[in-house]
Amino acid sequence: MKFTRSLFVLTLLCFCTSVHGEEGEWVSLFNGKNLEGWTPKIKGHELGENFANTFRVEDGLLTVSYDGYDSFDRQFGHLFYKDNFSNYRFRVEYRFIGEQCPGGEGWALRNSGVMVHGEAPSEMTKDQDFPTSIEVQLLGGDGKNKRTTSNLCTPGTNVVMDDKLVTKHCISSSSETYHGDQWVTAEIEVRGNEVIRHILDGEVVLEYQKPQLDNRDEHAQELAEKNGGLMLDGGSISLQSESHPIQFRKVEIMVLDEEN
Repeated sequence: MKFTRSLFVLTLLCFCTSVHGEEGEWVSLFNGKNLEGWTPKIKGHELGENFANTFRVEDGLLTVSYDGYDSFDRQFGHLFYKDNFSNYRFRVEYRFIGEQCPGGEGWALRNSGVMVHGEAPSEMTKDQDFPTSIEVQLLGGDGKNKRTTSNLCTPGTNVVMDDKLVTKHCISSSSETYHGDQWVTAEIEVRGNEVIRHILDGEVVLEYQKPQLDNRDEHAQELAEKNGGLMLDGGSISLQSESHPIQFRKVEIMVLDEEN
C-alpha cells in the first residue's frame, strides 16, 4: 500500500531480511519439502487453517488439490509467503492437472493466479473471496480455443495503461495458448508503483503502470485510509486456489535494487 518515504525505506529493509542471496540472484521461496514460510487463507476459514489439505507438497511439487472437498462452494484460497516485496522479479513453473473440483465456477476451469502487491492476509475478512491485490492470472487452454495466460485481474485495484486509468476487471495478455498438462514458466517484473510486466518465454506479454487501490471498493477504501493513499508500492505475494488442481515445481524471486 502507499508508504511515506521514510516508512518505505524501513519497509524495503523488512522486505529483504528473510530472502537470502545477492542482488540479482534467483532465490527459491519453496523448499520442495513442505510449506515452510507460507500461510494459507481460505474463504470461510481462519487464517492458517489449511482446509482439506488444499495446499500440500507431493513428490517435491507445491500442489493445490481438492480431493478433500465435496464441493468447491466458492472456497477461494490463497497461500501467502511470509515476507512482503516491492522491487523484484518473480517466476513460477506451473502446470494444471486433473479435473476441476465439483462446484467450481465455469470461468475457473484451468484457472489460477499469482497475487502481487497484495494486502496482508491478516487484513482479510474471514469470508473475503480474494486479497486486494494485482492478480497475474494463470490460464490453461481448454484443448481447442485460444486462451491467453499471464493476464491481469484486479480484485479491489486498478492500473494505468497508455496514460489512462483502467477499471476493467480483467485484461488479456498477448500470450499464446498452452493446452494440456505442460509446464509453463511465468515471470513477473515488479517495480514498486512504476511498472509491472508479465513475461513469457522472454517476451513481455502485458505491461501496465501505477498499480493502485480502487476507491469504488469499500475494503480498498479502508486499506487506503490505513496506509495513506491509493498507490501501491509493495505488498504480499500469494498463490491462488480457484477450484482447478495446479502444481508448481519452482517458485523463485530475485530482489532488485529500486534504483535500477
